Amino acid sequence: MANGGPVEHGFPHLETVRAAVTALYKRLSYDTVHAFGTSVAPVDVAFCDQDDLYLGAQRVARELVGHYRLPDARMIVSFREMTHAASVELAAGPEYFIELNDRFRTHRRDIGAALAHEVMHVYLHRLGLSFPGTRDNEILTDTATTYLGAGWLLLDAYREDAASSQKLGYLTPEEFGYVLAKRSLAFGEAPETWFTSAQAYTAYTKGLARARADEQQPPLTAAGWAGRRRYAKDRREARHSGLGGMATGGAYAFSTEGSVLRVTFPCPTCHQRIRVPVRGRVRARCALCHTVLDCDT
Repeated sequence: MANGGPVEHGFPHLETVRAAVTALYKRLSYDTVHAFGTSVAPVDVAFCDQDDLYLGAQRVARELVGHYRLPDARMIVSFREMTHAASVELAAGPEYFIELNDRFRTHRRDIGAALAHEVMHVYLHRLGLSFPGTRDNEILTDTATTYLGAGWLLLDAYREDAASSQKLGYLTPEEFGYVLAKRSLAFGEAPETWFTSAQAYTAYTKGLARARADEQQPPLTAAGWAGRRRYAKDRREARHSGLGGMATGGAYAFSTEGSVLRVTFPCPTCHQRIRVPVRGRVRARCALCHTVLDCDT
């Protein structure tokens, strides 16, 4: 939790974020991921100063347990002085103890954001899905929280001005915006209307631009002129060299099987790598997220 300190910006964790999206689809399946088609509604996690602190926190925790479909999990929420925003004790269940930073006693509107991350820890623990190392595992948790419909709360908790700052989670604001944009493109949502933080909206628009750029990389037909020209040059070199597994400057790579030249590239939705023959216009369907892609190979 950045509390008054500097907030990191940009996309320094992008590769881990993309790996986390792929891992979600692999572990959950397309059908389960799309069962989270509706995000947590702002009214369901609203928390005002007049609400009882403990009863309100328990109510929001129950809403998130329901959203993540953890009906047999009970969250016991308490508050104490700590460095991080929150922590959860990952035991066998069904009871899980969540501790929130004392800061949230007076910043109650952000309690939902902190709980969304901690309850996701429980969800991933039950799935048996994790990344090695604390940093990457926390990035996985932030990414899963956002992609499965509750992470917009974490982005909305980001506020920064000349005198103060606050950010929850390990992702940068722009990376939260990127994952949220990935979700909005896949599920047809418009999260812009939920933000109360102007800085969160700005970070979302930057993340959206990066997410749309994923859909405009060759060999996809939506690629721009410069990308298409670079791809054609790399394709000629791959044909002339006859070498397999030749990586290029872009996200795609060529390989040769017998006399057939193939290109592999990441799916713009789930980032699973797709391999198709180099033979002009083709339509490829990602086996993992079922996205149908128009390609010009």
